[in-house]
Amino acid sequence: MKYILVIVCSFLFFASQAQTAESGWKIALHEPTPEFVVPKKNGEQVSSADLKGKIVLLNFFATWCPPCREELPRLQKEIWEKYKDHPKFELLVLAREQNWDKIDPFVSEHQFTLPIYPDLKRNVFGLFAEQGIPRNVILDTQGNIIYQSVGYEEKEFNQLIVLLDRLLLKD
Repeated sequence: MKYILVIVCSFLFFASQAQTAESGWKIALHEPTPEFVVPKKNGEQVSSADLKGKIVLLNFFATWCPPCREELPRLQKEIWEKYKDHPKFELLVLAREQNWDKIDPFVSEHQFTLPIYPDLKRNVFGLFAEQGIPRNVILDTQGNIIYQSVGYEEKEFNQLIVLLDRLLLKD
């Protein structure tokens, strides 16, 4: 029974990826990011307006998503640990349809230090796409979208790192 469930879930995941490839993103490259607000655990918020002047990486994931679970350790090690103290970099990892009750045990189990926030009702994710995770979006210092990817592939993630290196190491 477990194997059937895994097969069905895999099929649904890949079907949603194919649909996403067809329908694409809600916002095109080089367009301004829509305004959004992300709740912090302490009751404060991060807004898109607060991020102007920085290179921003938005990562959309879910704790149950196998490709997300493959991508997040690389995000932690190869991006967050490298750029967390860079004054012109901001990372927002958004847990789609999940709240702190799912995020906290997941973070603890994997010993992540990434800044992970809930996107319980897809308030942010829904501005960018309908389906398909993981997703990555890079915003330039003016808040324009300069990179988008869906799914996790090693080659694509390597390209994301190269772009961030180019943007953040040029100073």
